[in-house]
Amino acid sequence: MSRSTLTMPAPAPMDDFGAWLRSFAQPGALLELAALALCVGVAWLTVRALQRAFNPDAERSIWFGRRGIDGVLFPLLLLLLAYGARALTALWAPRAVWHVAIPALMALVAIRIGVKVLEVAFKGAVWLRPVERTVSWLAWLAAVAWITGLLPVVLAELDQISWKLGGTTISVRTLIEGLLSASAVLIVALWVSSAIEARLLRDATGESLSLRKAASNAARALLLFIGLMLALSAVGIDLTALSVLGGAIGVGIGFGLQKLAANYVSGFVILTERSVRIGDMVRLDTFEGVVADIKARYTVIRAISGRESIVPNEILITQRVENLSLSDPKVWQSTVVGVAYDSDVALVRRLLEQAALEQPRVLRDPPPLAALSAFGADGLEFTLGYWIADPENGQLGLRSAINLRILELFREHGVEIPYPQRVLHVRGAGMPSASPPSPAALLAADRGSAAAA
Repeated sequence: MSRSTLTMPAPAPMDDFGAWLRSFAQPGALLELAALALCVGVAWLTVRALQRAFNPDAERSIWFGRRGIDGVLFPLLLLLLAYGARALTALWAPRAVWHVAIPALMALVAIRIGVKVLEVAFKGAVWLRPVERTVSWLAWLAAVAWITGLLPVVLAELDQISWKLGGTTISVRTLIEGLLSASAVLIVALWVSSAIEARLLRDATGESLSLRKAASNAARALLLFIGLMLALSAVGIDLTALSVLGGAIGVGIGFGLQKLAANYVSGFVILTERSVRIGDMVRLDTFEGVVADIKARYTVIRAISGRESIVPNEILITQRVENLSLSDPKVWQSTVVGVAYDSDVALVRRLLEQAALEQPRVLRDPPPLAALSAFGADGLEFTLGYWIADPENGQLGLRSAINLRILELFREHGVEIPYPQRVLHVRGAGMPSASPPSPAALLAADRGSAAAA
């Protein structure tokens, strides 16, 4: 903010600080307190009525917050009402209470706007809590300095500390005001982009979700770029001087940041082509899971076990990715079981298909199919194949339930699952002998037969 745009009431000088404290003992201070209490009640009732009327999402609401009073609307409306009440009570009251209330409400509005916008824009970020505390401390310290009259003294001293940067003289006060202006512009840009994202992603499912996610990411990047340019202009930096910096950034991207740039471009390609969409079941190398989110630089894949894999977008473009639900969400599963050679093949096939059909997740069209897949060393091997339409709900549990039901049905109908069988042929077992051969003799015989072979 520039100095010409500051619209703050003049603080009390340090010399009048005692007189200001004595003004609280005058009868007009009670009128100010009553007016402030009335403003609080009107603001609270208005916010509560608006919250019931619009019924916003409490988790994503910047204006209302979770409890109504922790949003932006309540302190902002209270500040406007306080300004009006101060103008009305100026003829009868000494402005003692308003001298404290107005700066406190302005600090509260600044804290609420900064904190709520950051919570919505960067939900779950680790650095969010320290930034919130920093913003709160700075706002309250500025309010205290304003109330006590130290703020103009501090600003005057900071204005004396200056240095030359080229042909421009920059002071500490100018730098601080520029940083505050830049922060305000960027917070407004984040606020608008968060509102656009919430609007675009509302009721978005299926194929439109990825496209709307791409549009919201592009809108946020554009607004942040515009906000950054306005913030730099507010600080006093000549934007034409950034052409050299832009060329240097281009060279840096071409050499050192090419992987990062490739990931951002790949993310845009994925979101526009929709080859991988949010909610798809994918398999990358040995990792299989559901696409939970697609960011500008990486994609989050969540496995059925709960583990999450952060995959750079370039890998999804350059490597082979199995999308199990791109064109058809149905997935084929199978289980193999062996039975004795003397078992009824038709009965075994019917029991296997019955065990699959008893599970509600198994599709009826196409139906399960049990086939004699191999003649094993220990028995007949059957393969039961079936289709499911919800692989994201897990596959191991369903296969276990089917195997348990197969075991129950086989036991009910007397179908034998054979143990592994091995036949041992002993050389010379048919010749009469006085005593059985010793282990050493058998070992020597085996060595001799191996040498002959």
